[in-house]
Amino acid sequence: MLGPFVARSIDTARDGRKVIVADCLSYAGLTGLLTATFGHVPIFLTALLLIAAGLCGPLLTGGISTFLPAIAGPDRRSQRRAQGLDVATYGFGGTLGPSAVAAISAWFSPSVAFYLLAMGTVMSAFFIMRLPVSSETHDGERKHVSGAIATMGLMIRDMCLRQTLYLTMAVAFAVAVLPVIAVNMADVLGISVTTAAFLTVAYGAGNLAGSLCLMLIPLRGEPDRLMLNTGWMIVAGLLSIFMVSSFLPLFIYFLITGMLNSTFFAATLAARSEYSPPFCRGQVYVWVGAMKITAGSFGTAVAGQLMTLGTYSPLILSLSVLVTTLIASLAGRTFQH
Repeated sequence: MLGPFVARSIDTARDGRKVIVADCLSYAGLTGLLTATFGHVPIFLTALLLIAAGLCGPLLTGGISTFLPAIAGPDRRSQRRAQGLDVATYGFGGTLGPSAVAAISAWFSPSVAFYLLAMGTVMSAFFIMRLPVSSETHDGERKHVSGAIATMGLMIRDMCLRQTLYLTMAVAFAVAVLPVIAVNMADVLGISVTTAAFLTVAYGAGNLAGSLCLMLIPLRGEPDRLMLNTGWMIVAGLLSIFMVSSFLPLFIYFLITGMLNSTFFAATLAARSEYSPPFCRGQVYVWVGAMKITAGSFGTAVAGQLMTLGTYSPLILSLSVLVTTLIASLAGRTFQH
């Protein structure tokens, strides 16, 4: 949540790569320090180190994504293909990262896994400096770059950026319930919890497959319309999950919903890139990313609480939130025109 307030450094720096490198090294140092001191210092100090490491996270995700236009060049099709690749990196990182940590923790120890994460971040700093920088330069004076609050105000006033923000949050909230209900479908389907967990694997595989398809066949059209269309497709995917009660169809629908979610994610990246003014593009990337993570975390928490009311209760809520948001977005577009 505090990420947007440190993201201004991306927009004010003459060379944003150096900001990311400093962030990588800070994250590595904090991760190593909290691992070395865990259990030897009061727990609140460990919590403070974790919060400090969390401050680095937005620049390691949304901050790096701001380099996409410079990497892909001015051609729109090339940029869309690069956004598909960016979605794939999130998918691979989100899938392989936790798996690697779990495996290393089991083979050696959690401390070893954390130290390796820190080393990996240090290595990435070297490659960050090999990225191209944008040709859109400014004089580097902070007074010419919007602050975090001003950037959020701009996003609220601008219809396209506003739609990007609340659609991203609504979809993140909606799909966050899937891993929670997947395991709890064991009783409904009459299968083991281990087998039901493969539904989450299907969703993750769908995200990866979708991002790989986007690299081969980039999205076409305006980002705002793409977000609306894929948002309604995700509604259809969630409805399909709600309506079937056998494992194989559910596995397929989880897979398809994952693919649709990766497509929606790519559309939001396109929207952030094409609708953001150059003087605050980095902050827009991070603001949307921070709100997405927050909405997803909130969706997971709410899903866990609603499970006591029935397996499908979280899914009903997520569908209601997403449909309401999409209808509001359509109404806003109609009123604007």
